[in-house]
Amino acid sequence: MFLGWLALTAALAVQSVLAETHVYNWTTGWGVQNVDGGKDRPVITCNGQWPWPDVRVKKGDRIELYLNNGFDDRNTTLHFHGMFQKNSSQMDGPPMVSQCPIGPGDTFLYNFTVDGNVGTYWYHSHTKGQYQDGMRGAFVIEDDDFPYDYDEDVVLQLGEWYHDVADVLNKDFMSVYNPTGAEPIPQNLIMNNTRNMTWEVEPDTTYLLRIVNTGGFVSQYLWIEDHEMTVVEVDGVYTEKNTTDMLYITTAQRYAVLIHTKNGTSKNFAIMQKFDDTMLDLVPSDLQLNTTNYMVYNKDVALPEQNYVDELDILDDFYLVPHDKVEAYGDPDYQIVVNVTMDNLRSGINYAFFNNLTYTEPKVPTLLTALSAGDDAVNAEVYGSNTHAYVLEKDEIIEIVLNNQDTGTHPFHLHGHVFQAMVRDQAYDDALGEVPHPYLEDDHPAFPEYPMMRDTLYVRPQSNFVVRFKADNPGVWFFHCHIEWHLTQGLAIVLIEDPLSIQASHGQQLTDNHKNVCKNVGIPTKGNAAGNSQDYMNLAGENVQEKFIPTGFTAKGIVAMTFSCLAAILGLITIAFYGLMDIKNVEEKVVHDLDLDITELVGQDDSASEIRDVTK
Repeated sequence: MFLGWLALTAALAVQSVLAETHVYNWTTGWGVQNVDGGKDRPVITCNGQWPWPDVRVKKGDRIELYLNNGFDDRNTTLHFHGMFQKNSSQMDGPPMVSQCPIGPGDTFLYNFTVDGNVGTYWYHSHTKGQYQDGMRGAFVIEDDDFPYDYDEDVVLQLGEWYHDVADVLNKDFMSVYNPTGAEPIPQNLIMNNTRNMTWEVEPDTTYLLRIVNTGGFVSQYLWIEDHEMTVVEVDGVYTEKNTTDMLYITTAQRYAVLIHTKNGTSKNFAIMQKFDDTMLDLVPSDLQLNTTNYMVYNKDVALPEQNYVDELDILDDFYLVPHDKVEAYGDPDYQIVVNVTMDNLRSGINYAFFNNLTYTEPKVPTLLTALSAGDDAVNAEVYGSNTHAYVLEKDEIIEIVLNNQDTGTHPFHLHGHVFQAMVRDQAYDDALGEVPHPYLEDDHPAFPEYPMMRDTLYVRPQSNFVVRFKADNPGVWFFHCHIEWHLTQGLAIVLIEDPLSIQASHGQQLTDNHKNVCKNVGIPTKGNAAGNSQDYMNLAGENVQEKFIPTGFTAKGIVAMTFSCLAAILGLITIAFYGLMDIKNVEEKVVHDLDLDITELVGQDDSASEIRDVTK
């Protein structure tokens, strides 16, 4: 026993000596780039440069990253996607969940050890679409015990690109003039932050290709002409080898694949990206659904044409087996069932919901409530009625059942953990008259013996999935759709894991830097969701979502109907006046040009006031 303990101590001491501290000092700002060859547009820079740098560290290393908010008109944060943040939940990044937002001119020190993670990750702003404006990069954690052989390690970032900044797109998206919640359509797909990317390779070489979808919306199909890809990792979890010709990668997912190049250099090959256009409400006539990049063996040989395939025959990640063969967790101690819907609230704006709740930020970050609430921290009510908070007990097996009542595909990401995928049902097509299909405990496929494990999993249209994880990482963790538009709409819940252990841990206590950041943006470091630190059960004054539009012909129902009629009339006027012109926000322009009084049209009412504000 003593010799075993001595050996373990010696191993930990060696690891501590070998571990390195990486210090970064990054300042946000604005620059201008023409990323896809289509348009110059603002991008968020790091120390005046774009794109943001990739990060490479080793397992056990320490990160000290000073993020300086160089903006003069907005807050920011940084999330290290997929990192467990063991004993350092306050470094996770989502504002008003695990930290206060960083105000203009302020600095937040992200200080944590890379503990328990290896493989392919990324970092990005977790604030209001900023990573869609370019605030993102790959984060690789190298592992001396990687289970497979390769010659060279290469990162491949997938993404999409818009010609407008997130501020403009969000204003149009979260608008009464977009009642269906149609997401903005990207102008192009990009690879490694450009179009028509060239990857020069050597013959007879095995590459470990780390693929990260750093986009904010669309899933992509990826294939390489006449080359197979052998999957060996998903979302930081090593897998048994599984060879495929094509991957389907949602936003935020990562794959590491082995690719062995050919012996000859007489030909170059196409690397293909394709939109999952089923996610687009409409497909503009000028949108190129396929994008061609180049795997170059010989620069003196012509570049290839785009590569066509007969069918989209993808690897189904559900059947990947972890390299360590972790057995399926047993029956859950606690089950969370959430139903996904999209609907309009009283303002006419379309929101996203779990169980009819759209996530609404508290007045005190949830982690700070957990730290300050004492014994009340185990009561989910203190975290607010509109944060959709769940309290988890230490080491419980947690099961999340997600029923998708929407007709779209959604990738869901869990912070602080990987989970086991127990069930993922088929898609149900509303065009064929099929209806949403919830998970049925007494009628589902058999659970896998060794379930696939990852941190981001997509649910199919009108379908369901079931995931399980062990509550062994005390902290406050977001679970949300990683389509940035849907997070903006409120598609998130918060998990407060073992709050008494959070309070008891020295490493979880707020840093002085964190306290100052909160002070500088005027956010309390103690209190419940309403900011009440005297009575944690008193939520008077908390932030709440808008009310739903009542059914039936109530006064407000009539207002909603009237405004729908008004929208139709404005649409006809728009066609008549502006049908041959390319003008943005034409509905607002019609209201202004015709000097329409919204109050007179829809009557004196709260909703009319909200609508009137939108048209200003």
